[in-house]
This record gives sequence, C-alpha cells and structure tokens, in this order.
Amino acid sequence: MIQSTMQDFPLSVAAILRHGARVYGHSECVTWTGGGTPKRATFAEVAANAERLAAALTRLGVRPGHRVATFQWNDQEHLEAYFAVPAMGAVLHTLNIRLFPEQLSHIINHADDQVVIVDDSLVPLLARVVHELPAVEAFVVVGDGDAAPLERNGNGAPVLRYHDLLAAEEPGFAWPEVDERAAACMCYTSGTTGDPKGVVYSHRSTFLHAMAVQSASLVGITEADRVLAIVPMFHVNAWGLPYGAFLSGATLHMPGPFMQAEHLTAFIEAERSTLASAVPTIWNAILAHGERHELDLSSLRSGTSGGAAAPRVLLERFEERYGLRIIQGWGMTETSPLGGMAFPPPGVEPGTAEDVDWRMKSGRIAAGVEMRIVDADGAELPWDGEAVGEIEVRGPWITGAYHRDPAPEKFHDGWLRTGDIGTIDDLGFYQITDRVKDVIKSGGEWISSVELENHLMAHPAIAEAAVIGIPDARWDERPLACVVLRPDASATAAELAEFLGDKVARWQVPENWTFIDEIPKTTVGKWDKKPLRARHAEAELKVERVEKS
Repeated sequence: MIQSTMQDFPLSVAAILRHGARVYGHSECVTWTGGGTPKRATFAEVAANAERLAAALTRLGVRPGHRVATFQWNDQEHLEAYFAVPAMGAVLHTLNIRLFPEQLSHIINHADDQVVIVDDSLVPLLARVVHELPAVEAFVVVGDGDAAPLERNGNGAPVLRYHDLLAAEEPGFAWPEVDERAAACMCYTSGTTGDPKGVVYSHRSTFLHAMAVQSASLVGITEADRVLAIVPMFHVNAWGLPYGAFLSGATLHMPGPFMQAEHLTAFIEAERSTLASAVPTIWNAILAHGERHELDLSSLRSGTSGGAAAPRVLLERFEERYGLRIIQGWGMTETSPLGGMAFPPPGVEPGTAEDVDWRMKSGRIAAGVEMRIVDADGAELPWDGEAVGEIEVRGPWITGAYHRDPAPEKFHDGWLRTGDIGTIDDLGFYQITDRVKDVIKSGGEWISSVELENHLMAHPAIAEAAVIGIPDARWDERPLACVVLRPDASATAAELAEFLGDKVARWQVPENWTFIDEIPKTTVGKWDKKPLRARHAEAELKVERVEKS
C-alpha cells in the first residue's frame, strides 16, 4: 500500500488557540457588564491569560488527564479556561449551573474533578454541595465577591482567587504535544431519563467540530462576524462557538450572567452583533420583550436555534417584525452537538411560506455526520420523507460510549441511538417528530406531541404548550394538552380544540386539556414533561374534557 506524504499534524485545542492568537490576535472577546462599559480582551490577551492559567494550574498539581471543572457564566475567564485546561493536557469539565444539588455533586464526584473554577456570583450554589466533594483539591474563585461559604462548608481544600493566580505567572507556557485522541473536554447530559451521563470529547473531535462550525452549511461564521453566544458555555461547549471563533477570527460577544431579554437586546444594539445562538425559550423571551419595547436587531444577519423545536410562529414573527431569519439546528450532548442545520435548498425564496416550511425541518445532515432511521427491530428504513423510525448517527464528533458507563442500550452496531423519532427525505433533510419517550401511541397509531405543540403555539392566546400522553381505557393513550396562556389573553379548551381541527387529523386532536402557569423546563431550557406526567398521575392537574362532535 502506498503511504501518503502528508505530515502527521495533531488536531488539538492548542492548535486552535495558536491560530486564533497569531492570525486573529486583534479579534475580541467582549463581556457584557449589565449596562456599564463592556469588558474587552483581544484574542492575543485571552491566549496570554490562558498560558498564565495553565502555569498556575500546574503549580496546583494539575497533570495531564486530570479534570478541571468550571462553574461559570459565558465570559472572558471561562473562555481562558476553555483553552488553558485542554491545551495543557488536562480535561475541561463544564458544570451546569442549573443542576439540582444532588446532580451537581454526583457528576463532580463521578468525573473525579480535582479543581473547580467558580464565578464569585455562583459561590452560594456551589457551597451547597462543597462538603460532598472529597476529591476536589482546590477551588479557584473568579471575581472579588464573598468566597467564605466555600471555606465554611468546605472539604478543607484551599480557596484561591483566579486573578491572584494569574498575576503570579508569566505568559509563555510551553503547551505539550497531546495525542489528538486524548480527552479534551467533558460534558454531562441533562439527565432527563436518569442520572446524567458523561460525554468526553477528544482534541480531534473538538477540532473537527470547530471546523464544521465555520461551514456555510452550518453556522458559517467568519472574521466579519460578531457572535453573541447566548447558548451557555456550561453545556456542549456553547455549540462549538468559542472554538469556531478562534479558528475564524469572529469576535465573541459574551452575556455573562445577564441572560434576560432586555440585556441581550441592549448588547446586540450596543455592540452590533451579527449572529446570535440560543434555545427557543430565549428567542421567545426576546419576542415578548419586543412587544413592550422598541428593539433594534438590524445588525443581526442570522440567528440559530436548537435544543428543542422552534414553533413556526416564532420563525414567522422574527422575520415579519425584524427581518431576522432564524435557522433551526439539531444536536445532542453526545454529538458535540452539531448534527445539521435547516438551511433551505437552492431556489427557495427567502421570506416565503415555503422558506419557513424548510426552516421548520429539524435540519439537513452535516458533512461529517452519517444518519439513518431504523424500525423497532433495528432494520434500516428508506429516505423517503414518509417512513418513521428512530434516528441513529455516527461520525468523528459523535460519542461511542459514556464516561464510566457502558450503557449498551444506547448504541446499535456502532451507531448512537438518539432517542429521537423522525423521517429523512431524499435530500438529507430530517424531521424529528417526537422523542421515543414522548411519542403518543393511540389505537395503534402514533401522534406527534411536537406537531401538536407547534400548532398550539401559533394560537395568539398561547404562550407555551406541551403535550403528553395519558392512559386511556379504549385507545391505550390519548394526548393531554398542557397550555400556558399569554398575560391578559383568554381561550377555552373547546376553542383551542376547534383551532387544531383543521391542522391535524380529527382523531389526533386532544379531548383532554389543562391550563397551567408554566411548562417545566430542563436545566438547558427544553420542555421537561416528566413533572407534567407526575402531576397528572397524582391528579394534581385540573383536566377539562372536550367531547368531539
């Protein structure tokens, strides 16, 4: 066999850092401060601080393979840790700041984190579990806020200040050459169906995913962009935006703790963001804020949405009011996360109903990702846009296992079982119609809870809607529509059932309705239907029944 003549150059986080610092050293990380002067640092300054941080962590005893956790907002210091920890050969473990205490202590101990870097405003949250973390050897606090709760409730580990550690070091850390298949970062799943599971990304997978982020068929960021990373850095590496920005030179806009719509829109207007990425709940909050205030979103050339299906009405209203096209994407913690984006095919006129139809797809398969749908017996189904089955994926940035948890039921012949039910058409567009655990099986037929939710949220009186399956003596299961009305709006169950009547088959229209104050959400902003099922089982929901004519 003839061998290639190409150099064996390792794909690593350090290589991403070097490229951003040298080629795009004047690009910036801009952190919002709540209305005061934003904090700015060039990529060259971020790289120098990353070198200081690596030196400081080395003095603290961090070695290759050790886990360093972050409990932080989207900000400059978190970005510095994003590079310093994996580039020095350790493993960056981003901790979800919205986890319940028992989940938080579980994943810190399960990952065996040696050091935790924590924002001073989040110290009280971490302090609730610090006495349960015997393996943590040091806490590093970013900011000058009170760190005493960590010391009072702690495990005896020292509590140090981030900026003091950096001030004691000099830039110029010699990054080691790491195996590109070695662990770089880790993130735990949301744990919606059990304990969170650890996904460990390699340097190679992280580099390749960052390259994909720059692709025009995915996010397509360039040096001309100013990217507002609303999606949290504590979850799936902020969808790869920080690493993609260092490869492309795109300026990063970091909201810090100011995740409210009024702050996000002020940031966009002041700094002229060109692209923003967020989950649908954030986009909905921005729409609601715009109903009461004049917004200037004119600098945004595009928005991306993921984590859950965006309702059609959301895409339509942003385009009608602000001329902003939001593109849906799909991914999971297990897929790094980008699996595809729903850019319409050539020939579709932007702003038309057909354009929205395509953008309502879950995505088009990204280069580097292979996808298939299978039936209940594991047999592959055709790409005809009609056959419905479980979506399975494989590729260079898709996990093949979980950290310290084999979970064989999650894998099938080398493919990841996503737990999503859907179709794939002959152009490679896929449409997720439900989760395996959420699909409603009524009289031997499937009803898509996602489709019902999207139609309901188009009703002008509805702010949020979630649909769950409930037991039915005749049909096995029937849908229960859980509805949150907009403030000062009204609608009856009968009116809403009639509204659905010309949008789905009559037999799919729910007979059962309940009006609630809020749809429960996971720590990353997705609908969480478990509490709704539990409340129904305990007869805590007031259910109205609408008999069909």
